[in-house]
Amino acid sequence: MFNNITFSNPEFLWLIIGVIFFAVVNYKIKHLKNPKLSISSIDSFSKSSLKTTIFPFLDLLRYTALVSLIIALARPQIIDISTQTKKSRGIDIVIAVDVSSSMLAQDLKPNRLEALKEVAKEFIYDRVNDRIGLVVYAGESYTKTPVTTDKSIIVKSLDEIIFDGIIEDGTAIGMGLATSVNRLKNSKAKSKVIILLTDGVNNSGFIDPNTSADLALSFGIKTYTIGLGSNGNALAPIALNPDGSFRYGLTKVEIDEKLLESIASKTGGLYFRATDNKKLKEIYQEINKLEKTDVEEFKYSNAQEIYRVFVLFSIILILLEWVLRTTLFKSFI
Repeated sequence: MFNNITFSNPEFLWLIIGVIFFAVVNYKIKHLKNPKLSISSIDSFSKSSLKTTIFPFLDLLRYTALVSLIIALARPQIIDISTQTKKSRGIDIVIAVDVSSSMLAQDLKPNRLEALKEVAKEFIYDRVNDRIGLVVYAGESYTKTPVTTDKSIIVKSLDEIIFDGIIEDGTAIGMGLATSVNRLKNSKAKSKVIILLTDGVNNSGFIDPNTSADLALSFGIKTYTIGLGSNGNALAPIALNPDGSFRYGLTKVEIDEKLLESIASKTGGLYFRATDNKKLKEIYQEINKLEKTDVEEFKYSNAQEIYRVFVLFSIILILLEWVLRTTLFKSFI
């Protein structure tokens, strides 16, 4: 309740200590001056006993009035602070996800694709002011979700990404990057970013990855590339069982890091290597720090003066004391 109350002249509040000190000293002086009288009966005083009890409180009215006046001098105010946030145009981001069968490799837990989806969700929710879209690619590519500010739609689309064999298997990095560029080329955002993830080498598609990188550069689109997979061998799908499930076996992890570094360097981005879940999460956190949306915050304060309340309260107490002293307690003066 009192959090928004402040004083324009708080130095006056020190006077309250002086009032308390004076009140204590005055009480002690009066108490010492009062003579003690011993009587055998108090019947004659019974009618005035209530007045005698109340009379000392007249001084309390005066001191309270004085304290109230001091508070008024300190100019108490109720400050109403309103905050207005001005956001600059946000960043448009497209996450390009490799959905080839090798993304089911289990060197990340439970597999590369699921690990990626889990970390990407956190990243999406952290980008409050930005628009985000999803592109998926394997042997070919398509737009899963156009750039949008509706994070629930993006996350729902991300959850739906699975390897289902609908699109041709393989790793068409050039196609995935070109489709992502196509989603951002007409964007009016102050910054346009692609996060391209893959766990292999470019072995499909009819667009060269370097050509796609040149396109990204021409449209001012920065590309961060992430190579996903451990060093050495990983347990990955190697064949299909009769029931349609995958048969797993150890396969060599092959990532075209030179290509990914070239794409990132050419477009002004960075290349990262994610060898486990922890590293993948750290990479997304790093990209989150690198790509910031500018936010300006303006604070407006409105001061409501309330010293008049204390002045009025002080006047009422002074008048009350004067009325009581000149009427009911006139005989005590």
